[in-house]
Amino acid sequence: MLDTFPTLAAIATTPAALRQLQQLNQDNLTIWISPKLSALAETAPNLHSYGDSLKDKIAELWPSTSGFIFALASGATIRLVAPLLQDKATDPAIAVLDEGGEFVISLCGGHQGGADRLAQVIATQLGAQAILTGAASAQQRTGIDILGRPFGWRKGSGDWLGVSATLARQDSVQVLQDAGSDLWQQHLPARHSFQFGFGDEAVTPSDEAASTAQARVWVSATQRSFSDEGIPKVQWHPRVLWIGVGCERGSSRELIETAVTQTLAKGHWAEGAIAGIATLDLKSDEVGLLELCQDKGWPLRCFTADELKDIEVPTPSKIVTKEVGTPSVAEAAAIAAASDPTNGSLVTSKQIIRLEGQPGAVTVAIAQADQEYTDRPGHLSLIGTGPGALDQITPAAKTALIEADAIIGYGLYIDLIRPILRPGQIVEPMPITKERARAERAIVLANWGLNVAVISSGDSGIYGMAGLVMESLSQAGWNGKTPSVQVFPGITALQAAAARVGTPLMHDFCAISLSDLLTPWEVIEKRLKAAAAADFVVALYNPKSKTRLTQLGSARKFLLEHRKGETPVALVRSVYREDEQIKLTTLGELNPDDVDMLTVVLIGNASTLRHGNWLITPRGYLGFGNEQV
Repeated sequence: MLDTFPTLAAIATTPAALRQLQQLNQDNLTIWISPKLSALAETAPNLHSYGDSLKDKIAELWPSTSGFIFALASGATIRLVAPLLQDKATDPAIAVLDEGGEFVISLCGGHQGGADRLAQVIATQLGAQAILTGAASAQQRTGIDILGRPFGWRKGSGDWLGVSATLARQDSVQVLQDAGSDLWQQHLPARHSFQFGFGDEAVTPSDEAASTAQARVWVSATQRSFSDEGIPKVQWHPRVLWIGVGCERGSSRELIETAVTQTLAKGHWAEGAIAGIATLDLKSDEVGLLELCQDKGWPLRCFTADELKDIEVPTPSKIVTKEVGTPSVAEAAAIAAASDPTNGSLVTSKQIIRLEGQPGAVTVAIAQADQEYTDRPGHLSLIGTGPGALDQITPAAKTALIEADAIIGYGLYIDLIRPILRPGQIVEPMPITKERARAERAIVLANWGLNVAVISSGDSGIYGMAGLVMESLSQAGWNGKTPSVQVFPGITALQAAAARVGTPLMHDFCAISLSDLLTPWEVIEKRLKAAAAADFVVALYNPKSKTRLTQLGSARKFLLEHRKGETPVALVRSVYREDEQIKLTTLGELNPDDVDMLTVVLIGNASTLRHGNWLITPRGYLGFGNEQV
């Protein structure tokens, strides 16, 4: 489940440690075990013996492994990995798990390696406590050195250690941002030490702001040169620059790269801010262009002449129009790429570059987009969080919540899961009546490239958000692949309510929502009558609200036409939450005043009986012989 770690290796030297590791729900996890346990390697495909030397095996795995989980003593782990550690920007995540499965320590690579997140996921799946010792974790914020990762930003130059140390001391750090998303700013903890600047201030900091700041962070497409004097500074580069390229057939990769580099330098633009290359579709097979894009990891967007010809540019060319059918290639292609899906503007008009000893010429222009390119496909996790208690959420769902860049949901449900969320996540609560807005917002963020969790109470696929999200995707022409979607089931309200009062759902049952916001009451009435006549056990969702006061009474009337007034009924409110309330009654005595929007109403069938404070529906109808167990 941990997409952050393409390869995970775990180490166990004892049976107890192995038992803990085998509980982890990770498809990409390989467990390396002591030769003394090698007989167990045949019991699971992901178990392998590390041979005579664990030290040698770790060294062998180190270059290709993104995260290690050591079920060893922390001292032993330190001695194994210390000789291999080189740079926190490239070292893998190191997490240590005790044999008893009580504690998980983020040992090395907490921020950039992802060990903090790895420890949190392990702790969630094992019911352990994650030990995170970094200052960012203590201050409930994300590390400055991984701040831009969800948005695809590129790290620029600067004194990263110095800025991180300033934040750890909680001294003031000035942030000057003139490009990229500011969503991260809206989800900082209440107490933080950032000062913010925008627009012109982001180019020339005010004397007042500069006088109090002990460090500075630039979020910009501009390439700045920092001196060693004064306060520490760093720069993040959102990928907002689209490079329009026009070239003669057969232009070399060297010439195209030189043209791009010189144009960037002339405008003081950062290479890290490049989103991709844009050109005419006739150049889609240009070898030098393809080689450059592949080596740099830049996408290549190609447009037809018809798509480009009507775009207004500062330097159109009649000669170009005659040759390819559009008055501009470089400028128009840059603007077109920067304007999809948001508005973009030309920031560097076309530059014609030639290189001594190289035939031909390359034309380059630069446009800046409002929204950065993330280079990620985007993902939607549709999560059922169960009835509300954290211990009722599945480990897989908890892992998905921790992994998510953004959390979307009804405010009450988000409040219930806040204890398992991590610092730095974008958390957007919305009102109860804004279900479609939630779905649309989640899809926008996922199409941008974020990993988005959409939460519902109970099961997301039963009166939850999953159906609405999938419906919205299909209406928008979704290809079924991007963004990717995964549905995480949860304990739904009728299951949770039934578990609190016994076994009322042991035989055939149905669920009916009494809310007529999305379903006409005539349809609901038809279903109620059919369920009553068929003698289903009935679970009523959304039985009442401030504006819907009569529906439950009508439902009771329809059911009484087909079953006795003594039929057992359970009213279960806020199940598994601190204010849980349970009332057992009968269909004849059911009082709508005892019910609200947070109540699930369970109505038995003809064979349901009450035994003390329990409701029991026999598995088979009484008297039906071998159906009954």
